[in-house]
Amino acid sequence: MAAKLLTGKEVAQKMDQDIQKDVLELKAKGINPALRIMIVGEAEDSVYYANSAKKMAEKNGILCEIEQLAGTLSQDEFVNILKQRNADKNIHGIIVMRPFPKQISEDVVKYVLSPEKDVDCFNPVNAGKIMAGDMTGFPPATPQAVMEMLRFYEIPMSGKDAVVIGRSMVVGKPMSMLLLGENATVTVCHSKTKDLPGVCKRADIVVAAIGRAKMITADYIKPGATVMDVGINPEGDKFVGDVNTEAVKEVAGAITPVPGGVGTVTTRVLLKHVVKAAKLQNQ
Repeated sequence: MAAKLLTGKEVAQKMDQDIQKDVLELKAKGINPALRIMIVGEAEDSVYYANSAKKMAEKNGILCEIEQLAGTLSQDEFVNILKQRNADKNIHGIIVMRPFPKQISEDVVKYVLSPEKDVDCFNPVNAGKIMAGDMTGFPPATPQAVMEMLRFYEIPMSGKDAVVIGRSMVVGKPMSMLLLGENATVTVCHSKTKDLPGVCKRADIVVAAIGRAKMITADYIKPGATVMDVGINPEGDKFVGDVNTEAVKEVAGAITPVPGGVGTVTTRVLLKHVVKAAKLQNQ
């Protein structure tokens, strides 16, 4: 029997309803949740991403402004502007688009962005909060989107064996901490893991975040396991995940498609974080 497809659309619709309800409650108290997306330079994909996030924010009643700054800006100038946005009481969430032009160091900027407004987990303080299980932090959008989907589809996590393939600070490490928070037993795998298929085959939940197209095949998957594919790799004129979906869906119990899976939910996570930030800043 082919695996159940865990699509992102239904999850995103439910999140939209929840976000809109929260936004109305905040507005009734005179608080207008607002997101600022900052771009230095002209990177096309950053501009595209920011515009689609803005559209989604406005659909959900959240103010969103895109602030596009000159690519020639010095680091000091950018830091000063960012400090002003940190101090602005009318901005609740800030996303700083990367990569930066070469004169601006990510390692400097990430410490400048206020952790309270850092809705996409750029400041290491928020990474630390995930490790500590501190719920006032903001996990990165992708692993949080995986959690939203697992909860929505009522996939049991407590006491289950979970394997996370990939150890980046963007997905792998925070993903493992969020699963641990749900009492899963978590193994983090990477390029140096011995017998990766054997390790994966023990898992009830597999999260693929290794960044290699269709690398995970059916022989990695235990029959009936849930497979969460967060990879997005160009293949010709389309995108594919880290999982060979056609092969794996014959073995797995449930699987997310690419596109139309986890990615659909990530923007909603950012908006949910803006609402959470607005609440925390107005306690």
